[in-house]
Amino acid sequence: MTTIEPAVEIDGDKLQQFVFRAVEEVGATLGAALVVMGDKLGLYRALAGAGALSPGALAERTGTAERYVREWLNAQAAGGYVEYDPDSGRYTLPPEHAVALTDPDSPAYLPGFFQMALGSATDSPKIVEAARSGAGFGWHEHVHDVHDGCERFFRPGYNAHLVDEWLPALDGVVDKLRRGARVADVGCGHGSSTILMARAFPGSTFDGSDYHDGSIATARRRATEAGVDGRVRFRAEPAAAYSGSGYDLVTMFDCLHDLGDPVGAARHVRGTLAPDGTWMIVEPQAGDRVEDNLNPVGRAYYAFSTLLCTPASLSQDVGLALGAQAGEARIRDVAEAAGFTRFRRAAETPFNLVFEARP
Repeated sequence: MTTIEPAVEIDGDKLQQFVFRAVEEVGATLGAALVVMGDKLGLYRALAGAGALSPGALAERTGTAERYVREWLNAQAAGGYVEYDPDSGRYTLPPEHAVALTDPDSPAYLPGFFQMALGSATDSPKIVEAARSGAGFGWHEHVHDVHDGCERFFRPGYNAHLVDEWLPALDGVVDKLRRGARVADVGCGHGSSTILMARAFPGSTFDGSDYHDGSIATARRRATEAGVDGRVRFRAEPAAAYSGSGYDLVTMFDCLHDLGDPVGAARHVRGTLAPDGTWMIVEPQAGDRVEDNLNPVGRAYYAFSTLLCTPASLSQDVGLALGAQAGEARIRDVAEAAGFTRFRRAAETPFNLVFEARP
């Protein structure tokens, strides 16, 4: 016998509000591609500090086609990225927006975030298929915009906080680095964090590792360009089996939650540390409960976790899939399961949590 549920009364106003919210979401989704377009074509850089420009003037400055630039500017004005003066038909990039869109040294720099999002969306059909079967999708399988965008997004934050705030927040670590320490940077990607530490502490040596061959090749090239290749070595190795021992400091920047077996990797960290060594874990900002993360930052991180982090973990052995919003309690559980006896939150930013774990 079939039970027929009573009809649910629809609130027309609530429905309309949701539809218009959805339209806004479509505009934002397409807007990510337009931000990447503006970044790659140099449109934001040409607008920065230039005052009010017409579409033709901007096109001339950037060597682009005016008709495309006009539509791009109108979309940017509708999204609040640039300001439009209807009397003159000219467009202005506010100086505050220029910092976020053109200054790679600012911790507010955003183009990499958009580039990573666009790359994630490009790969989303593959994630749809993975979700049907529960299979994983490795970091190495993603398009270049994911790899490049990730590094461009995180690097300004590391530049702003790592040497001046995060490392000093760890017990006795800076003194060791100044005297000369051995450091392993695990999951180093393109090597930004490794090279930054190497430049700040010329008396120390650094071993960067990442399982992705392409990222390691980029890291080696950048170490040479930075003039630190004599003290920095990069190897293509997994987190649970990187080389070396007796490290005074082991670091993991925004990668522990991507690992298939974070506990196994943490045990390996403990085994490679010197007796008084320190493990620094940098993870995305997150609360321990879902409701703690229902905010703009949490929304972005949950989206990246769905498209990048969780598939990456599921593609590896164990496939624990902590997710990008794991939170402090779950990271503590990983450290304690691996035998670390001391664990604390050492620092944080709006985008990151920084933990110190010691044997």
